[in-house]
Amino acid sequence: MHTFTGRDLLTLAELTPDELAHVLDVAEKPVAELPRFEGASAGLIFMKPSLRTRVSFEVGCVQLGVHPIVMGPYDAFSRHETVHDTIKVLERYVEIIVLRTFAHSHIEEVAEHASVPVINALTDDYHPCQGLADLLTIRQHKGALQGLRLAYVGDGNNMAHTYLIAGALAGMDVALATPAGYEPAAAAVEQARTLAAHYGTGATFSLGTDPVAAVSAADVVVTDTWASMGQEEEHAKRLRDFAGYTVDEALMGRADGAAVFLHCLPAHRGEEVTDKVIDSAQSVVFDEAENRLHAQRAWMSLVL
Repeated sequence: MHTFTGRDLLTLAELTPDELAHVLDVAEKPVAELPRFEGASAGLIFMKPSLRTRVSFEVGCVQLGVHPIVMGPYDAFSRHETVHDTIKVLERYVEIIVLRTFAHSHIEEVAEHASVPVINALTDDYHPCQGLADLLTIRQHKGALQGLRLAYVGDGNNMAHTYLIAGALAGMDVALATPAGYEPAAAAVEQARTLAAHYGTGATFSLGTDPVAAVSAADVVVTDTWASMGQEEEHAKRLRDFAGYTVDEALMGRADGAAVFLHCLPAHRGEEVTDKVIDSAQSVVFDEAENRLHAQRAWMSLVL
């Protein structure tokens, strides 16, 4: 029996492998089979702009009978009010708080003060909702997760950290190829290795700078934008630093013939991925985007 009621989701590391599988199972259920929470409200706070995250959470709320209240940065955290005071007010109005923000410490502080469930809708360090959607997509297209090889090519960012943890819980081998100076945080790598050992999932991890080595025989190939939100001023430098890290047909050809391609979007076509890859039969990026709705709806139904 899994107990989810009232729990936060700040990173996937808060889940056990069995709990992760259960969330994915619930995400597969039709809306009609999920409970409804009429009269409940959710505070959706966006310190960063969003398309997929905002719409998928709003629609997911409505499908569960929950009223979504969308707030921007000047609605929720403004006028020099402390995070403590803001959250102590907000939790009197809503049954769940969703926050998309910059520093991971921000959402940790929110969760510390909130008596209602808090969901990380993206921080600079982790993106667990995208991780759930991606695992759901991979499982749908590959049949299972255990033993798969996932290759990630690009920046050692919040998605790289999330894939490391996801692989540790799901028993996937994760190979990362990042340019020198753009490696994932050492703490995220160590946490993934610790989780894999603790749960005995058999997951392995390899880090390097060679995209070909990472992608060779991979079942899943993933990339992300080279300059995330807040890094636009670094764009020109990153274009130079990431030369050779584009997922094109040649690189994709190094993967298993039945490999699928993922990208959390938005994509900068011609930079981290070519049109021929993202528009190919191997690309499942729009299934992946749809699964944000199903995965987040599942988590909200469980914690409510």
